[in-house]
Amino acid sequence: MTLLSANLGFLWKDWPLPDAIRAAKAAGFDAVECHWPYDTPAEAVKAALEETGFKMLGLNTVKGSREGDAGLAAQPGREDEARAAIDQAFAYGRAIDAGAVHVMAGTARGQDETACMAAFAANLAYACDRAREAGVTVLIEPLNPYDNPDYLLIGFDKALGMLDRVARDELKIMFDCYHLQITDGDLLRRFRRHADVVGHVQFAGVPDRSEPDRGEVAYERLLPTIADAGFERPFGAEYKPSGDTNDTLGWMKTLR
Repeated sequence: MTLLSANLGFLWKDWPLPDAIRAAKAAGFDAVECHWPYDTPAEAVKAALEETGFKMLGLNTVKGSREGDAGLAAQPGREDEARAAIDQAFAYGRAIDAGAVHVMAGTARGQDETACMAAFAANLAYACDRAREAGVTVLIEPLNPYDNPDYLLIGFDKALGMLDRVARDELKIMFDCYHLQITDGDLLRRFRRHADVVGHVQFAGVPDRSEPDRGEVAYERLLPTIADAGFERPFGAEYKPSGDTNDTLGWMKTLR
């Protein structure tokens, strides 16, 4: 059976996070993940996770406090902010026993890309030190240029290059099928070739990021085949519902 995680950054996004965790359980998901849970007391999230028996697979570092921020880790001159965000994510993650921290790079708009990549590598090394202590994973996510035109990390090869540069076992790639179908395609062959550096897999309909049974990717075939290729953890449903979340879950039956 294909295991599924509800990304609560998009699903039940207007619900209090503990209630969204419970809703995911009622809907038949196997785990949850989130974006930025920091406004919710960790004790309340932990209680909901214990009640449902769920694992929080991962959370993101904050975007930043300036207009246009989309992460801090690749921002030269803002290392103190970036590392404070990393510390915050690991502290919250420890409190709820999260499995991974996605360290957001941010944009390269108006900056020297070489300097941005150097800052990103240094901050990722810092995050990997924290991850080694905590026994969790650091994730980086290559995005697509249509939704995120100024983001530093666009495309799979750029993420691979950062993994080579940092050279730490704690660092893995978020294999988001939505973004990678747009930038790279050839999803199954790409996963098989690089399965050892994939830390998590997410999915959504392409090209509009709505329900996964809409669009050009046949997830009912792709995800089970990725599981057969060695991915044994829940797949993250990170799509933007076209209506009330509970009314958009029909795809789960097909995917199961």
